[in-house]
Amino acid sequence: MAKYQFVIDKIRALFHKPEGAIYLHEPSFIGNEKKYLDECIDSTYVSSVGKFVDLFEKKIAEYTGAKKAVVCVSGTNALHMALILVGVKQYDEVITQPLTFIATANAISYCGATPVFIDVDKDTMGLSPKSLEAFLSIETELKTDGCYNKTTGKRIKACVPMHTFGHPCRIDEIAVICNNYKIELIEDAAESLGSYYKGQHTGTFGKIGVLSFNGNKTITTGGGGMLLFNDEKLATEAKHLTTQAKVPHPWEFVHDEIGYNYRMPNINAALGVAQLESLNFYLEKKRLLATAYNDFFQDKKICFFHEPDHCISNYWLNVLLFDAVEERDQFLTESNNQGVTTRPVWKLMNRLPMFEKCQCADLSNSEWLADRIVNIPSSVILGIK
Repeated sequence: MAKYQFVIDKIRALFHKPEGAIYLHEPSFIGNEKKYLDECIDSTYVSSVGKFVDLFEKKIAEYTGAKKAVVCVSGTNALHMALILVGVKQYDEVITQPLTFIATANAISYCGATPVFIDVDKDTMGLSPKSLEAFLSIETELKTDGCYNKTTGKRIKACVPMHTFGHPCRIDEIAVICNNYKIELIEDAAESLGSYYKGQHTGTFGKIGVLSFNGNKTITTGGGGMLLFNDEKLATEAKHLTTQAKVPHPWEFVHDEIGYNYRMPNINAALGVAQLESLNFYLEKKRLLATAYNDFFQDKKICFFHEPDHCISNYWLNVLLFDAVEERDQFLTESNNQGVTTRPVWKLMNRLPMFEKCQCADLSNSEWLADRIVNIPSSVILGIK
């Protein structure tokens, strides 16, 4: 018998699936998805103009507490646009964490900027304010026009922490540090719709927040992203730039800046509006699954990652922590061989060939987590109680 058969059997029991494939995170469509899609198709407004685009932006802003929200075609596009909006230029540097999805680092590269990797906290898996403060206090100097890296001489223009797997990092402390060092704060909240830190929704602490609605997220538009703003003027600029910087006119095509075709189609937004109506139900079911996992692993010598202090996490992807990389790999092999999808965390960004020459602080926590994290099936289970 496989060493971790008891875990595989528990997952199958929770998902009421004694055989066959169990995937990491499948979308759930239980509401008005078909109704709104049909309405969108019947209207013929399936592209970037239509009522569902405006409604989706309005509903997301209301849900998160942001003043304004602007849709994009993907979370990666939203990150890229956020960096442009805060003024990241070629040869600038942007602080982020190495334990993140590739989109975070890629978006920085799209601007011609370079990532600087700072460690995470073990208990949040997100950027560590203590490590951030230590790096900035030693490795940078403040000038009238911003914060500069003593080693490279480059301006550090922005900081992009991520709320990993939906668990909020210590974003309030990070916000204070960034403000003290004249660094713009962009929250990569791609995975954390429905997550709160000290009662405030993620993505609303920084200058801009970014959400993702990829097919594997808590709610999906097939593909899509969203920018969150507390600055309405900046949101207006975002809407302009993401729609090719076209100056409104009944028939003429006039563009006053270099713009981007980052507009979410109305048909995707229709799906998003329907999904958002079910979000609280999904979050309730995902919390029940996380509770069942947590209870099961209490005495199993495998650590289930619980939401950090002061947080309400959406438990987008549930996390196990193994004692050693060998045990992690054995579980990955056994579970996937039996059709239960499990995954290690992403390879650390600084270990990828594109970013291996980037400056790094001490990354002990990130390296420790990278050897131990496994994501286990986390889809919404309709029948769980």
